[in-house]
Amino acid sequence: MKYDKEAPPKRGATVFPRQMKILHQLGENILLAMKRRGISQDRMHQRTGISKPTLRKITKGDPTVSLGHYVNVLAVLGLLDDLGKVALDDELGRKLQDIELLKTRR
Repeated sequence: MKYDKEAPPKRGATVFPRQMKILHQLGENILLAMKRRGISQDRMHQRTGISKPTLRKITKGDPTVSLGHYVNVLAVLGLLDDLGKVALDDELGRKLQDIELLKTRR
């Protein structure tokens, strides 16, 4: 693989400490779910095809792991539906929308 001087350098997402805390909690929750179900890293590797080093990163909440890998692990654990609940109840968004709707009535 040649290094291309013209190509922009790869940039990772900037993740702030509060967000890292949430990712670490997600990783810990995934690790606990695996242990509760008796699913080892070997078994998870067999079911998902995700490498063991990447699985370790997931259980630590590493932000460099693709969301797709997290999705595959959650699917094996039977927890994928939980991901669909993210931002489901957008209270702030509804309030902002209601404010705009009330403005247009006047």
